[in-house]
Amino acid sequence: MVDNWRATAFNQVPNSTNKIHSDEMAQRFGFKGGLVPGVTVSAYLLHPVTETFGMEFLERGYAYCRVNSPLYDHETFEVETTDQGRQHCHTCLKRNSGEPLAIAEAEVPVVAPTPPVFRGDPVVDKPVDMPATRENFERLQANGCKAFSYRWNHEHEMSSYLRDRLDMADLYAVEGFANPSYILGISNWVLSANIYMNPWLHLETRSQNFAGLAAGTDIISEISVADLFEKKGHEFVDAEVNIFDADSHQCYTAIRLRAIYRLRDA
Repeated sequence: MVDNWRATAFNQVPNSTNKIHSDEMAQRFGFKGGLVPGVTVSAYLLHPVTETFGMEFLERGYAYCRVNSPLYDHETFEVETTDQGRQHCHTCLKRNSGEPLAIAEAEVPVVAPTPPVFRGDPVVDKPVDMPATRENFERLQANGCKAFSYRWNHEHEMSSYLRDRLDMADLYAVEGFANPSYILGISNWVLSANIYMNPWLHLETRSQNFAGLAAGTDIISEISVADLFEKKGHEFVDAEVNIFDADSHQCYTAIRLRAIYRLRDA
């Protein structure tokens, strides 16, 4: 069993176009301040998983990460490993008070499942200027979405999930592979580039890795809208996002994202 891991939360994007990460907008919806991105919370949950399984996790690991309550910039937290076996690891992120905020379930199968196939969706350069309404999401669901290209490098604002990048797991801090806040963040970026959402909340991801994303790699991300529903006044979207090598079309990671694209009034 790995030791519990403690760190201080880092909001890498206080000036994000998603203003839920800013103090002013977050407080309007009843939060104490700007939220640490859900993908960053997920990276914290997966830190012990990466330390335990190493490259096996990057090459064929599966993870379910869910954020249940917000984490704030500079807040100290602990990630507890609640269950660990030869091929699986469960973690829970807690405040110092012991309040659980997020959970992850990860496993490393002996053989990875068959990866998604590159569709060749049209790649565009600029975000689509279309408001996030149920009708517009239904159009995307019926007609398809645009793909977007990205490049992984250490200058990216999500290149580290901690203020000191050397405190990340060695695969990210030393060997330079893309960390989970960047990998899972791609699902956020390609969704918000297809439809304008502000503010919105990342809730959970189910991700399957197929290869580690090395520095300097150009990628293409394709997305499709899988489901839309309303619950307790919030409007939700489920999206399937696949990350491919721009040249070989090898799949690095397949992600199913759940997000609230329209929050109920505070």
